[in-house]
Amino acid sequence: MDLLILAILIAAGTFMLNAKEQRKRIVLLGRHLANYQIEQLMQALTDGYLRALGESTDERRSQIWSLLGTTESQLSEQFDLFAADFAKVDKAHTHVSRLALPIPFAEKIFPGRTFDMRRVLSIHARGIAHVVHNTDHLSPKERAYMMTAELFLMQHSCHWFCKSKAVATARMLAHHQTPHGQLIASVSAQTRKAYLALIGGG
Repeated sequence: MDLLILAILIAAGTFMLNAKEQRKRIVLLGRHLANYQIEQLMQALTDGYLRALGESTDERRSQIWSLLGTTESQLSEQFDLFAADFAKVDKAHTHVSRLALPIPFAEKIFPGRTFDMRRVLSIHARGIAHVVHNTDHLSPKERAYMMTAELFLMQHSCHWFCKSKAVATARMLAHHQTPHGQLIASVSAQTRKAYLALIGGG
């Protein structure tokens, strides 16, 4: 019985410590995101992609793709500013555990099993800009698919920072029916190479 009580106390303590650390990270990220319209632009862009893909005529699709180009550029500019802003955060607050499940103070206990959120945001900023500039000469549909993957992978990183890799992956599956591995496979080669090098191969 004593062992059972001890196990319950340890579990409860671990949960409370994790919750406290996660609240700090959510507040930190949210405070920086609040200065930008990134979430609104992402929503407008993904809705626009679906609308364009659902059009029955090439003329109407072309009109929507053209309008979305402005939204893409605005989003890229906003994310560049956000990443530059977050890069000023002290590194003591930006380490992310690469362990699948949350462990209190994991970044301090296992410093070799972490990555820097500032660096991953920089990778995402470059990835979004790469798709906007379309240096790979993709079709509008291909660009929409790749941009969506870039944005969803960025969302995964934000959830990972705030909670854990397991929670981030579960949210992507629940909200977008997309496994983490599929996101990585669908972004640009440049993003994929830099991202995997940073997180240690996923």
